[in-house]
Amino acid sequence: MGINIPRLNVAQELLGEKDGKRFTPLITTIFALVFGMNIMGIVPGLQIAGTSVIGLPIVLAIVSYVAFIYAGVKKHPGAFFKNALVPPGVPWPFYIIVTPIEFVSTFVLRPVTLVLRLTMNMIVGHLLLVLFFTATSFFFFTLGSWPGVLGVGTLLFGFAFTLFEILVAILQAYVFALLTAVYIQLALADAH
Repeated sequence: MGINIPRLNVAQELLGEKDGKRFTPLITTIFALVFGMNIMGIVPGLQIAGTSVIGLPIVLAIVSYVAFIYAGVKKHPGAFFKNALVPPGVPWPFYIIVTPIEFVSTFVLRPVTLVLRLTMNMIVGHLLLVLFFTATSFFFFTLGSWPGVLGVGTLLFGFAFTLFEILVAILQAYVFALLTAVYIQLALADAH
Protein backbone atom coordinates (compact mmCIF):
# COMPACT_ATOMS: atom_id res chain seq x y z
CA MET A 1 0.00 0.00 0.00
CA GLY A 2 2.94 2.33 -0.51
CA ILE A 3 3.17 5.15 -2.99
CA ASN A 4 4.80 4.15 -6.24
CA ILE A 5 7.19 6.95 -7.22
CA PRO A 6 8.48 6.74 -10.79
CA ARG A 7 12.26 6.57 -11.03
CA LEU A 8 13.94 9.11 -13.26
CA ASN A 9 17.24 8.05 -14.71
CA VAL A 10 18.21 10.26 -17.61
CA ALA A 11 21.44 8.38 -18.30
CA GLN A 12 19.81 4.99 -18.76
CA GLU A 13 16.86 6.40 -20.69
CA LEU A 14 19.11 8.16 -23.20
CA LEU A 15 22.15 5.89 -23.31
CA GLY A 16 20.59 2.48 -22.79
CA GLU A 17 21.19 0.02 -19.98
CA LYS A 18 24.91 -0.68 -20.44
CA ASP A 19 26.18 2.80 -21.28
CA GLY A 20 23.65 4.38 -18.92
CA LYS A 21 25.09 2.50 -15.94
CA ARG A 22 28.58 3.54 -17.00
CA PHE A 23 27.78 7.26 -17.17
CA THR A 24 25.17 7.52 -14.37
CA PRO A 25 27.72 8.47 -11.68
CA LEU A 26 29.09 11.30 -13.83
CA ILE A 27 25.69 12.68 -14.81
CA THR A 28 24.35 12.39 -11.26
CA THR A 29 27.42 14.16 -9.88
CA ILE A 30 27.03 16.96 -12.40
CA PHE A 31 23.36 17.36 -11.46
CA ALA A 32 24.06 17.37 -7.71
CA LEU A 33 26.97 19.79 -7.99
CA VAL A 34 25.12 22.24 -10.23
CA PHE A 35 22.01 22.08 -8.04
CA GLY A 36 24.01 22.56 -4.84
CA MET A 37 25.90 25.53 -6.23
CA ASN A 38 22.74 27.05 -7.73
CA ILE A 39 20.77 26.84 -4.50
CA MET A 40 23.54 28.73 -2.63
CA GLY A 41 22.37 31.88 -4.41
CA ILE A 42 19.13 31.72 -2.46
CA VAL A 43 20.50 31.00 1.02
CA PRO A 44 20.47 34.25 3.03
CA GLY A 45 23.97 35.34 3.91
CA LEU A 46 25.62 33.36 1.11
CA GLN A 47 23.56 34.90 -1.69
CA ILE A 48 25.96 34.06 -4.50
CA ALA A 49 25.49 30.97 -6.62
CA GLY A 50 28.77 29.19 -7.27
CA THR A 51 27.63 28.68 -10.84
CA SER A 52 27.20 32.42 -11.40
CA VAL A 53 30.97 32.76 -11.27
CA ILE A 54 32.17 31.56 -14.66
CA GLY A 55 34.99 29.32 -13.38
CA LEU A 56 32.77 26.50 -12.12
CA PRO A 57 30.60 26.29 -15.26
CA ILE A 58 33.81 26.19 -17.34
CA VAL A 59 35.14 23.26 -15.28
CA LEU A 60 31.80 21.44 -15.56
CA ALA A 61 31.64 22.05 -19.32
CA ILE A 62 35.18 20.70 -19.69
CA VAL A 63 34.20 17.57 -17.75
CA SER A 64 31.12 17.17 -19.96
CA TYR A 65 33.21 17.76 -23.09
CA VAL A 66 35.88 15.25 -22.03
CA ALA A 67 33.16 12.66 -21.34
CA PHE A 68 31.72 13.34 -24.81
CA ILE A 69 35.12 12.88 -26.49
CA TYR A 70 35.97 9.86 -24.33
CA ALA A 71 32.67 8.12 -25.12
CA GLY A 72 33.04 8.76 -28.84
CA VAL A 73 36.68 7.69 -29.10
CA LYS A 74 36.09 4.58 -27.00
CA LYS A 75 33.04 3.49 -29.02
CA HIS A 76 34.44 4.45 -32.46
CA PRO A 77 38.25 4.41 -32.05
CA GLY A 78 39.37 5.32 -35.54
CA ALA A 79 36.32 7.06 -36.88
CA PHE A 80 34.93 9.38 -34.20
CA PHE A 81 36.66 12.60 -35.26
CA LYS A 82 36.43 11.77 -38.96
CA ASN A 83 32.67 11.13 -38.80
CA ALA A 84 32.09 14.16 -36.56
CA LEU A 85 33.90 16.48 -38.98
CA VAL A 86 33.15 14.78 -42.29
CA PRO A 87 29.51 13.61 -42.23
CA PRO A 88 28.74 10.85 -44.72
CA GLY A 89 26.55 11.55 -47.71
CA VAL A 90 27.75 15.09 -48.39
CA PRO A 91 29.20 15.74 -51.89
CA TRP A 92 32.97 16.15 -51.52
CA PRO A 93 33.21 19.82 -52.68
CA PHE A 94 30.87 20.84 -49.85
CA TYR A 95 33.28 19.47 -47.25
CA ILE A 96 35.19 22.75 -47.58
CA ILE A 97 32.18 24.47 -46.02
CA VAL A 98 30.70 21.65 -43.91
CA THR A 99 33.86 20.56 -42.06
CA PRO A 100 34.61 23.94 -40.40
CA ILE A 101 30.92 24.34 -39.52
CA GLU A 102 30.84 20.86 -37.96
CA PHE A 103 34.06 21.56 -36.06
CA VAL A 104 32.76 24.81 -34.59
CA SER A 105 29.32 23.34 -33.88
CA THR A 106 30.50 20.10 -32.29
CA PHE A 107 33.77 20.98 -30.60
CA VAL A 108 33.47 24.70 -29.75
CA LEU A 109 29.83 25.73 -29.39
CA ARG A 110 28.71 22.80 -27.24
CA PRO A 111 30.95 23.56 -24.26
CA VAL A 112 30.55 27.33 -24.73
CA THR A 113 26.74 27.13 -24.69
CA LEU A 114 26.82 24.91 -21.60
CA VAL A 115 28.91 27.53 -19.79
CA LEU A 116 26.93 30.56 -20.93
CA ARG A 117 23.48 29.07 -20.34
CA LEU A 118 24.25 28.14 -16.75
CA THR A 119 26.25 31.25 -15.85
CA MET A 120 23.87 33.80 -17.33
CA ASN A 121 20.74 32.22 -15.86
CA MET A 122 22.24 32.24 -12.39
CA ILE A 123 23.58 35.81 -12.71
CA VAL A 124 20.21 37.13 -13.87
CA GLY A 125 18.38 35.35 -11.07
CA HIS A 126 20.80 36.72 -8.50
CA LEU A 127 20.48 40.24 -9.88
CA LEU A 128 16.69 40.08 -9.73
CA LEU A 129 16.76 38.99 -6.10
CA VAL A 130 19.24 41.74 -5.23
CA LEU A 131 17.13 44.30 -7.07
CA PHE A 132 13.89 43.40 -5.30
CA PHE A 133 15.34 43.16 -1.80
CA THR A 134 17.45 46.32 -2.21
CA ALA A 135 14.36 48.17 -3.41
CA THR A 136 12.47 46.84 -0.37
CA SER A 137 15.17 48.18 1.93
CA PHE A 138 15.14 51.53 0.12
CA PHE A 139 11.36 51.91 0.34
CA PHE A 140 11.12 50.85 3.99
CA PHE A 141 14.14 52.56 5.50
CA THR A 142 15.09 55.45 3.22
CA LEU A 143 11.77 56.82 2.01
CA GLY A 144 9.72 55.93 5.05
CA SER A 145 6.09 57.08 5.62
CA TRP A 146 3.56 56.49 2.83
CA PRO A 147 6.01 55.92 -0.12
CA GLY A 148 7.43 53.13 2.02
CA VAL A 149 4.26 51.17 1.33
CA LEU A 150 5.78 50.37 -2.08
CA GLY A 151 8.26 48.23 -0.16
CA VAL A 152 5.50 45.72 0.52
CA GLY A 153 5.17 45.12 -3.23
CA THR A 154 8.90 44.70 -3.78
CA LEU A 155 9.10 42.40 -0.76
CA LEU A 156 6.31 40.20 -2.18
CA PHE A 157 7.98 40.16 -5.59
CA GLY A 158 11.26 39.28 -3.91
CA PHE A 159 9.69 36.26 -2.21
CA ALA A 160 7.96 35.23 -5.45
CA PHE A 161 11.24 35.44 -7.36
CA THR A 162 12.96 33.47 -4.61
CA LEU A 163 10.54 30.61 -5.27
CA PHE A 164 11.07 31.05 -9.00
CA GLU A 165 14.84 31.00 -8.44
CA ILE A 166 14.53 27.65 -6.65
CA LEU A 167 12.73 26.31 -9.72
CA VAL A 168 15.44 27.73 -12.00
CA ALA A 169 18.15 26.15 -9.81
CA ILE A 170 16.56 22.72 -10.23
CA LEU A 171 15.87 23.26 -13.92
CA GLN A 172 19.40 24.44 -14.76
CA ALA A 173 20.91 21.45 -12.96
CA TYR A 174 18.60 19.13 -14.88
CA VAL A 175 19.31 20.81 -18.23
CA PHE A 176 23.08 20.66 -17.71
CA ALA A 177 22.92 16.96 -16.78
CA LEU A 178 20.50 16.24 -19.63
CA LEU A 179 22.67 17.99 -22.22
CA THR A 180 25.72 16.10 -20.97
CA ALA A 181 23.79 12.84 -21.47
CA VAL A 182 22.60 13.94 -24.91
CA TYR A 183 26.14 14.84 -26.00
CA ILE A 184 27.41 11.47 -24.81
CA GLN A 185 24.51 9.81 -26.64
CA LEU A 186 25.51 11.61 -29.84
CA ALA A 187 29.09 10.43 -29.40
CA LEU A 188 27.92 6.85 -28.93
CA ALA A 189 25.50 6.89 -31.89
CA ASP A 190 26.25 4.42 -34.64
CA ALA A 191 26.35 7.27 -37.17
CA HIS A 192 29.79 8.05 -35.72
